[in-house]
Amino acid sequence: MARLVIVSNRVSLPGERISRAGGLAVGLREALRKHGGVWFGWSGVVSEEPPAAPKIVEAGKTVFATVDLTRKDHDEYYSGYANSSLWPLFHYRVGLIEFRRAAFEGYQRVNAMMARMLKPLLNPDDLVWVHDYHLIPFAAELRKLGVANRVGFFLHTPFPPAQVLVALPAHEALMEAMCSFDLVGFQTANDVRAFSDYIVHDANGRFLADGTFTAFGRTARAAAFPIGIDADQFTTLAREAANANETTRLKSSLVGRDLIIGVDRLDYSKGLPNRFEAFERMLERWPEHRAKVTFLQIAPPSRSDVAQYRALRRQLESAAGRINGKYAEFDWQPIRYLNKSFARGQLAGFLRIGRVGLITPLRDGMNLVAKEYVAAQNPENPGVLVLSRFAGAARELDTALIVNPYDIEDIAEALHHALVMPLVERIERWRAMDRVVRRNTISTWREGFIATLSALPAAA
Repeated sequence: MARLVIVSNRVSLPGERISRAGGLAVGLREALRKHGGVWFGWSGVVSEEPPAAPKIVEAGKTVFATVDLTRKDHDEYYSGYANSSLWPLFHYRVGLIEFRRAAFEGYQRVNAMMARMLKPLLNPDDLVWVHDYHLIPFAAELRKLGVANRVGFFLHTPFPPAQVLVALPAHEALMEAMCSFDLVGFQTANDVRAFSDYIVHDANGRFLADGTFTAFGRTARAAAFPIGIDADQFTTLAREAANANETTRLKSSLVGRDLIIGVDRLDYSKGLPNRFEAFERMLERWPEHRAKVTFLQIAPPSRSDVAQYRALRRQLESAAGRINGKYAEFDWQPIRYLNKSFARGQLAGFLRIGRVGLITPLRDGMNLVAKEYVAAQNPENPGVLVLSRFAGAARELDTALIVNPYDIEDIAEALHHALVMPLVERIERWRAMDRVVRRNTISTWREGFIATLSALPAAA
C-alpha cells in the first residue's frame, strides 16, 4: 500500500491533546496510522527568517513535517489572500472580498515554497492529499518541480457558482491551478455542479457524467465526498460526559429549563446575528417560552486580527446584552453567550442535554457540529435539530427542521416547533438522521477519497 501524504494549512502534531483536536484531525491521524506517511504544513509559528527545511517529528509510522512562515508570508498568504479573499468568496460574500495583488502573489509564493519543502520527503508512489482553500496552487507547484505522484484535493468550504467566482480578480489562474490535481473533492453535489459550470462555460472545457473533466490542458476527476464524523466515538464521548462535572453544572444551572445550544466559530458565515434575532422573536411571539428556555451560544473567537470579526463580536455582545436586558428575570438570563473554547468531551456533554441544536449558517461546506449534535443525543429522549438549508449537512439530515437562515420568522417558528414537538416525532426524526450519521462516517469519507485517488492514473 502506498504511503499517504497529507498537506494542510496547519498540522495536528502528536503532542496535541486529542480531546481538543477537531474531528477532522482525529480522522486524518487515523488514516496515517493505517497507511503510514507524512503530515505536512505550516507550524503555526511566525518567524523572522524563512525556513531552510521542514521541522521533522516522527511518531510511529507517521512523519510530521512543518515549516514556519515569515511575517510577510503570513500576512499575505494567510490573512491577506486566503482569509480576506477566498474565504468570503467561497461563502458567497462578494461584498467582503478584499483583493490585493501583493497578497495574491504572496499566496502563490508560499504555496511554491511549501511544495519545494515537501518534494524531498516524497516517495515515487506516495498518494498526496491536499486540504482546503489555502493550498489550491499546491499541485501546480509540485508539477513544476517534476512531481508525477497522484495528488488529490478536498475543499472543506462551499464552492461558489461561476457568477460569484468570476468576481475574484485572477480567478483564471486559481482555477487553472485547481485543475492540476488528479482528483478534486467537494462536500456536496451542488459544489460539483458549480465547479462543472465554470469548467464548461468559463474555461471552455469538458465535463462528463462520471466527473471526469478536461480543462487547461489537463484531464482529472471531480466528485462529492460528504465528510462525516466518528459517530460511535462521539456518542461514547457524549454518554460519558453526561455525568461529568461540567455537564452536571450546566444542567443544574438550567433549573429544569430547556436548553437551546449553538456551537460555532465566531465567523460571519455562521449567521449568528440572525440567530440571536430569531431567538428574540420567538420569545416575543410565544411568551410561554419565557423563563422556560435558555439559549447557550458558544462562539470561540477566530481571526481577531480581521476588522470584520472584531465588529461581529461587538455586534453579538450588544445583541445579547439588549435581549437579556429586555427579557431577563431576576432568576433567568435568556442568552448565555460564551467566547471560549471547550474540549470535545465537554461539548459532547453539552450537546447531549440540548433540547434544540440551533445550526443556522448563512453558508457552510458541511457543518460537522450538526452531525455531532445528532450523535450526542439520548435515543430515548432526543432533541431536535434546527438546521440551515445552506449547510451541506442539510442534504443528508433532511428530517431536521430545515430553515432559511435569512428568514428570522422561519427560524423563530422552527424553534417554537422544536420546543413543543411530541416525543414520538422527535424520536422518528432523530432516528432517520442517526442512520445517516452512522452510515456516512469520517472513515467512509476518508477511505472513499483515498480509494478513488488510488484508482486514477498518475500524472503524465
